[in-house]
Amino acid sequence: MAAKSLILDDFIPYRLSVTSNVVSDVIASAYEALFGLSIPEWRVIAVVAENDGVTQQEICAKTRMDKVTVSRATIALVDRGLIVRTPNRADRRSRLLTLTKAGQKLYADVAPKAIEFEGRIFNHFPVEELDRFISMLRAIEARALAVGDGG
Repeated sequence: MAAKSLILDDFIPYRLSVTSNVVSDVIASAYEALFGLSIPEWRVIAVVAENDGVTQQEICAKTRMDKVTVSRATIALVDRGLIVRTPNRADRRSRLLTLTKAGQKLYADVAPKAIEFEGRIFNHFPVEELDRFISMLRAIEARALAVGDGG
């Protein structure tokens, strides 16, 4: 039996990456134009909004963004007065991040736009397909993590 040859355009990890980049680029352009936010900044705001009093390490784990990206986004958001850092009593080496009033307002303005963009991309797909797609993405993520751990 002949070995399967690699055709990049049909290679599933490549397709996932390209598709993710296209969707992120479209949304990033809108967030930048409407709110002056980069995708990493928006992700930090969204995670902080959903998990008030979260550390940068927890944001890294939730978003799979690297420490430098999260740190830069956090610094930019603190400088803009959208996030504050407070001491973390459980770990003196880290700080807890919370949204300021301005950060809460920005989140309240951006979140509906995020949902609107999601709808513009995905609403023409049947709900059952989207449910299966989300399940499949979660299963792929779990399997990739298991393979990465030697499983």
